[in-house]
Amino acid sequence: MIRIRRIRAVVKKEWLQILRDRRSLFLALGIPMLMIVLFGWALKLDVTDVRTVVYDQDRSVISRDFISKFSHIRYFDIVDYVYDYDDVVRLMDLGKIKAAIVIPKGFAKDIKAGRGSDVQLIADGTDPLTAQVLAGYVSAITSRYSQEYVLEGLSKAGLSITKPFLDVSVRVWFNPELESKNFIIPGFIAVIMMVIAGLLTSLTFAREWERGTMEQLVSTPIKVPELVFGKLIPYVELGIIDFLLILVVGTLVFRVPLKGNILLLFLLTLIFLVGAMSLGMLISIVAKKQVLASQMAILATFLPSFLLSGFVFPIPNMPVVLRAITYGVSARYFVTILKGIFLKGIGLSILWIQGVLLIIFSSVVLALAMKKFKKEL
Repeated sequence: MIRIRRIRAVVKKEWLQILRDRRSLFLALGIPMLMIVLFGWALKLDVTDVRTVVYDQDRSVISRDFISKFSHIRYFDIVDYVYDYDDVVRLMDLGKIKAAIVIPKGFAKDIKAGRGSDVQLIADGTDPLTAQVLAGYVSAITSRYSQEYVLEGLSKAGLSITKPFLDVSVRVWFNPELESKNFIIPGFIAVIMMVIAGLLTSLTFAREWERGTMEQLVSTPIKVPELVFGKLIPYVELGIIDFLLILVVGTLVFRVPLKGNILLLFLLTLIFLVGAMSLGMLISIVAKKQVLASQMAILATFLPSFLLSGFVFPIPNMPVVLRAITYGVSARYFVTILKGIFLKGIGLSILWIQGVLLIIFSSVVLALAMKKFKKEL
């Protein structure tokens, strides 16, 4: 039978070892805070205040009125007016601008005649995401200006039309401000917790082998499940403290909304941590060397959680083989849970599938760790 007293003794031993090893303690508490702060501020996908120049070949009242539509929105920062394509090329080569808006000759004349006119956007293609978003902004502003001009002309002609023929109403749910931090930070929490959990526990058994203390543990009457649980519990407790600190930073510093049940969030996080840390222990049991174990842990946690969890790249867009592999990545389910509770405020009635899959993953990996460890030299 598993005895709680033995597990408690191993837990106490492990906590003493953690507190004495300041490097591991910094790795456990300092690195996650540093990562969430750095990436929370540095990693932004919002396209705003793009340095832009205007090349107005028409120089008419209508062209200036059209350009003014770009001056009062946060997406464009018009820094200068140029008078030649060579100036656009030079400024973009120097990296001083990211875009240029070109108004062709005869712009006002064509609009007055009802023929319409083309507006050119020159964007720096070294940043394809920004270029694509800017193209959408210019298209929307041009379309709106065209509607306003047509309506104004119809009104002057005596026609009582006060709104566009088609009115498009756009509503964005769950992240109405379209703030990239609101979906980056919940996803990145899953990556941080997965990496830190795997790294911390990847050193547990390997450290015992290298220091020669494993022989003492093997010679005691303690059973394998008692030893595994005794080593696992302190790191799970440390992981919960980590998650609490990250949660405080995410909600108070970066003001990411937390709409769902916080108790449900902690419960599902606990299940996720058990699986992630069991994976680290399994790696530690197999490797038996701290350097090798830490390297294996990084490969087994960071790359899958970053690339195959749906945090960065949408899973439906992946090839069939990779989509199949993602089912074995626990961070995939945790990312869904975090975004669902943070942004949507959904509960267990919807997230129960992810919860069950996390329980299965954690149980399988924990069982493998126990089976792999043998009480023998």
